[in-house]
Amino acid sequence: MKQKNPIANPLIVLREEFDDWAILFDPDTGNAFGLNPTGVFIWKHLDGKHDTDAIVGRLREEADDVPADAAEHARQFIASLEQQGLVGYEVQT
Repeated sequence: MKQKNPIANPLIVLREEFDDWAILFDPDTGNAFGLNPTGVFIWKHLDGKHDTDAIVGRLREEADDVPADAAEHARQFIASLEQQGLVGYEVQT
């Protein structure tokens, strides 16, 4: 079975701001996207080596009070990044 692991578009610039917030900047379109600390954590793990469940597992290890439905929220977040052209997928066999 092939597994699709999300991978960040390498052309996107992550600019970390104060209080662990960040901005993603797409130099091709000029679009910018704000990320909260959880979004930054997820972005930093979009390396093509981890699937969404593994990323959420790491989040649970490193953060307090992660909600039970965090995996669904992460999937929706990654899907929205994909729609914006900020994320693709690395296929693992």
